[in-house]
Amino acid sequence: MSAPAFTLGIEEEYMVVNPETRELSSHDQKIVEHAGRILDDQVKAEMHQAVVEVGTGICRNVDEARKDLANLRKTVSQVAGDLGLRIGAAGTHPFSHWSTQLITPNPRYEDIVNELQEAARSNLIFGLHVHVGIADKNMAMHIANSVRYFLPHVYALSTNSPFWEGRNTGFKSFRSKVFDKFPRTGIPDYFNTYEDFIGYVNLLVKTGCIDNAKKIWWDLRVHPFFPTIEFRICDIPMLMEETIAIAAIFQALVAKLYKLRTANLNFMSYTRALINENKWRAGRYGIDGKMIDFGKEEEVRTRSLILELLDFIDDVVDDLGSRDSINYVHTMLERGTGADRQLKVYEETGDLVKVVDYILDQTLVGT
Repeated sequence: MSAPAFTLGIEEEYMVVNPETRELSSHDQKIVEHAGRILDDQVKAEMHQAVVEVGTGICRNVDEARKDLANLRKTVSQVAGDLGLRIGAAGTHPFSHWSTQLITPNPRYEDIVNELQEAARSNLIFGLHVHVGIADKNMAMHIANSVRYFLPHVYALSTNSPFWEGRNTGFKSFRSKVFDKFPRTGIPDYFNTYEDFIGYVNLLVKTGCIDNAKKIWWDLRVHPFFPTIEFRICDIPMLMEETIAIAAIFQALVAKLYKLRTANLNFMSYTRALINENKWRAGRYGIDGKMIDFGKEEEVRTRSLILELLDFIDDVVDDLGSRDSINYVHTMLERGTGADRQLKVYEETGDLVKVVDYILDQTLVGT
């Protein structure tokens, strides 16, 4: 049996900003309408009108993904500019308030708002989703069970939402705290087989909890409709190269865990309760805190655990052609995450408008 190709698909959510006020702008999805003429279905509306979502095609490697993503960021930015708007990549807007932003007219979104009420209306956040291709659903479920341990490590690298409604929250990623108000979020449980997961989905549908599996919003899921594992834990990174590095890590983790499984070796699976301890620390402190090494049963610097993660995947990255993208993680550790850089601008200027300007400029670097 030949190994899967571990294809990549990347989805990013951008904030739409009024360049005069630097507030979020409910733009009536005009960016989606205009950009759609160029990008087809690679650009989509989201629940709030101040959000634009883009998605790459199915990419064979990180180089293809980088090229596709650069085109998406650049094109959507140009279309926004033609409409007198700008786009930015951060997990939350530093000071705009969600209550002034409009919901996109759409029966699906109206249903969600009707059910979840304020939790849905206030969910004005911006994330990164990475799909890694793997068709065998039971293999995908095995990998998903094991890869959960590493989610906080990569999440820490992505942290890019320290501000909320004009306040410094004290978190490097407040986005996940906002999203926690939704049901069926966070680190998923362990499932013995894909059939067990489908049994869970069917029970929720049967009992009226959900109408389909898309309303399971975990940090990671074996996708119910595509032949992929979908990673959903990360803030949208500010820089395109940060997104590509994170996508490369997720791809390499899937490839490494597949390699172990096919050699009859396993990586330890840890409980959701334990992994949640590390997720909380990652959201609070980013890369500058400590997380728990469950094997050693002790606290370890998060930066050290990220370097251990890079060692763990090192033997698969050359086959995937992602060595340069993975090496960029060292630059991320040196420069700090998007959250660190936002906080630095605020510390230097005391002005959240300047923070927004910084985000807007950085969003197009490398495109």
